[in-house]
Amino acid sequence: MESQDGLREKHIYRVTLAGSVINVLLLVGKFVAGILGHSAAMMADAVHSLTDFVTDIIVLVFVKLGSKPKDADHEYGHGKYETLASVIIGFSLFLVGIMICFDGLKKIYQALCGEELAQPGMIALAAAVVSILLKEWAFRFTRKVGREVGSEAVVANAWHHRSDALSSVGTFFGIGGAILLGRQWAVLDPIAALVVSVLIIKASIELIKPSMDELMEKSLPREVEDEIRSIAESVEGVSEVHHLMTRSIGGHIAMEMHVRMRGDMTLYESHVHATEIECKLRTRFGEGTHIGLHVEPLKVNGRYERPSDA
Repeated sequence: MESQDGLREKHIYRVTLAGSVINVLLLVGKFVAGILGHSAAMMADAVHSLTDFVTDIIVLVFVKLGSKPKDADHEYGHGKYETLASVIIGFSLFLVGIMICFDGLKKIYQALCGEELAQPGMIALAAAVVSILLKEWAFRFTRKVGREVGSEAVVANAWHHRSDALSSVGTFFGIGGAILLGRQWAVLDPIAALVVSVLIIKASIELIKPSMDELMEKSLPREVEDEIRSIAESVEGVSEVHHLMTRSIGGHIAMEMHVRMRGDMTLYESHVHATEIECKLRTRFGEGTHIGLHVEPLKVNGRYERPSDA
């Protein structure tokens, strides 16, 4: 029977390869449409699709690395590879946004200086429509799988698809306006590219921030930590959880905590209760959850005392 990690990796590969096929088709189609249709916005869109394809490769490589089992040198596993992939995807989006922004500003400046820009053709408009439909579809099925398997890299890649769809929406309006209003309004094409670049930069920042938080070992949200405490304190014999520390490791989470129990318990009894805590937490957060428990006795009059002395 295939392991849970093996199934997870297979789902990620399938959804990423499906997105790659769409990206390759759009990449070629957009470049052809941009050249034949004389559209700066469509050429910018084609560059965006190229980065989508590159990030698909990044996801495939880094998820493979992140799925490697624990070893002597990586006792917490290799899950941070997926987080690193999300950061790389975010920065690639940011750079693409800057490039498209610069190119759009340059063409707008040329138009303001009196230079006549080429009017885009209908082939570029048709390519924009096809791109919107395919990329929004790719966003939806990629995000669904990413959430199901708990992969931030796949979810980040899904947003890469969505940003390409938004890029194509801006391209559609820019090209459509330039076609309908005539050659004197051809400047709408680079204006659309400029608007798209802002959306791409915004999306990149939203991807980079949570991934950087994970790399910097930021704690899990307060509501998650409260749930962890509640689960641990629901076990019979546990009176209090404190010194809780949490973090994310790729698709898994890690936690350490101090657990107070009655001081007259035997080592065997405290072990049974600690094991029950671990089982409940792994049932809730997944088998790959890293748990570190430090068991200590209750305090009597503000200090630890031997049960016989108390």
